[in-house]
Amino acid sequence: MKLVFILGDAAVGKMTVGQELMKITDLRLLHNHITIEPVLEVFGEWNLKAVMDSRDVLFREFAKSGKYGLITTLMFAFDEQEDWDYLEHVKEIFKPYDTEFYYVELFAPQEIRLQRNVTENRLKHKASKRDIEISNQRLLNDDANHRFVSYDGEVQFDHYIKMDNSDLPPEKAAEIIKETFNL
Repeated sequence: MKLVFILGDAAVGKMTVGQELMKITDLRLLHNHITIEPVLEVFGEWNLKAVMDSRDVLFREFAKSGKYGLITTLMFAFDEQEDWDYLEHVKEIFKPYDTEFYYVELFAPQEIRLQRNVTENRLKHKASKRDIEISNQRLLNDDANHRFVSYDGEVQFDHYIKMDNSDLPPEKAAEIIKETFNL
C-alpha cells in the first residue's frame, strides 16, 4: 500500500492537488476537511478529539482494505512537535500493511493563498471556509503564529518533495508527484 501525505499551509492547494492526483492514479483521497466539516456540523463548534477519532477510524479501515493507496492532506506546522508526532501516529496505523510513505510539501506566498481561499472548489468542499472574513483572519493568524514551510534540509523523510506551487496548476503538480514517486 502507498500513503501520500500532502502537507502545507492553509489554502496552499493540498486538497485540489490531491483531487488531481487521485484522477491520474489508483490512489483515493482523504482530505482533512472530510472529517472536519461533519464534526463542525454535528457539534456546532470545533471538537479536535472527534475530528482525530474520525480520521483514525478511516485510516484504520483503509489500511486493512487492500486498496492501492491513499492521499491524505494535513495543515502542517513545522514548528509544532505535535504535528510531527501525528505523522508518526498515522504511519503506525499503516505500518503493519507494508505501506510505503510519500511526502509532498506544498508552499506558496500568503497573497496567493488568500486568493485561493475563496476559490469555488475550496468553498464547495469546505463549508467552514465560506465566511471569507473569518477564514482569511484564521489564515493570517496561523501564519503569524506558526511556520508552515520547512527549512532547507529539515525534512529527512525518504520519498519527499518540496514544491512551490504558486504558479503551478494543480494538474501539473499532480503529474510531478506521480512521476517523482512512480505512483
